[in-house]
Amino acid sequence: MSSHAQREDRTRAGCEAVFKDVSGCVRQLPWLKAAASVRFEELVPVASFPVIPGKRWAPGWWWSATTGRHVVHGSAAMRSQLMLLDRDPGVVGLAGRPLRVVWRDGQGRVRSWVPQLFARYADGTALLADCPAVPGGGGEGARLAAQYVGAACAEVGWVYQRLEPLDAVLTANIRWLAGYRHPRNAGGPQRMAAVEDAFRDPRPLIEGVRAVGDPMAVWPAVFNALWAGRLTAPLSRPLHERVAAGPGRPAGGTDGAAQ
Repeated sequence: MSSHAQREDRTRAGCEAVFKDVSGCVRQLPWLKAAASVRFEELVPVASFPVIPGKRWAPGWWWSATTGRHVVHGSAAMRSQLMLLDRDPGVVGLAGRPLRVVWRDGQGRVRSWVPQLFARYADGTALLADCPAVPGGGGEGARLAAQYVGAACAEVGWVYQRLEPLDAVLTANIRWLAGYRHPRNAGGPQRMAAVEDAFRDPRPLIEGVRAVGDPMAVWPAVFNALWAGRLTAPLSRPLHERVAAGPGRPAGGTDGAAQ
């Protein structure tokens, strides 16, 4: 048996989850039991994000349009990934550092890792993820932990990923649209219906906006529709008024929005 297979066997045999329950008490459960019964998306961080002297970034909070609650994040890279997951129609829950995965290595030493991000999907599966600030970042310890955590996730039908930094243009576009993610920007059912009708056929954003009415009142609804996926546009290119937008998924749909 390969060393990797042996490592996966040890993970399945002795892996556990440490977390703070809704009352704030620290609990530790066998991994399989915890994964099946604990709603990690509702829990506070089991460990705080560090504040590193000299760094320009400090931990903060992201208001999630998916859950209507704040999610703690520890870096700009993690915030960008939160933004992307918050737009995913398949995601129903988000949390920052809600659990610690604990296991014994090949020498019997206790090891642990706290993934930065937890996302729950509508089908009940979940994503555990880390968000390195640079491609391949995190060091040898992070890569070794990824093998154990990945094996534990695979055992319960979850996924562990190291989410590489997003493209700068995509990040800037998503950040802009995120400013309009709150439902109040949709302008009500009649305005959103008018916005969707204006873009039944792809056309430059400004043309669709003017077709609906006063641009000052309509732009927030258009940006909200782009955020929610009711409209689609090529977000891999800089977003401006002449970018063509077209119909997206219906409200309540499950197909991902075009990037």
